Amino acid sequence: MADRPGEGGGPDEPPAPPPPRPLDAIDQDILRMLQADGRASIRSVAERVHVSRANAYARINRLVEDGVIRGFGARVDHERAGHGTSAYITLKIVQNSWRTVRAELRKLPGASHIALVGGDFDVLLLVHTPDNRALRELVLSRLQAIPEVLSTRTLLVFETEDLEPQG
Repeated sequence: MADRPGEGGGPDEPPAPPPPRPLDAIDQDILRMLQADGRASIRSVAERVHVSRANAYARINRLVEDGVIRGFGARVDHERAGHGTSAYITLKIVQNSWRTVRAELRKLPGASHIALVGGDFDVLLLVHTPDNRALRELVLSRLQAIPEVLSTRTLLVFETEDLEPQG
């Protein structure tokens, strides 16, 4: 975390983005379109939100520069990609060890989401593995070997549904 507003939190963290600007209806429409189809052309975005190509291009660049759009990528069906077992793993960690634990969790194969949370546990981790044996190995050999991890609880995922707009 930063010591002062606008500063990064250290060597592992980028500088803080500028304060958010309000998004108008056109910006919101552009975001919805790109969430549904990140490969949409500038021309098609411009046509659908009724602005010029130059305006659409400038708006998308501003959304990227402001950190509203963090990147463009593919939505993966993990089961079809050979990672048919998914689990949420909760972790209790040593106080003030978040940065150290986060750095270790980023190295785990199949880790796809890491969150520092409040409540009965400290960290929520989503992982995708080829099978239950690989999940067991990840939890027992990799996660529990991190010195700052005090305990884990594994919640096996039976089914998921992506609530983001679909392309």
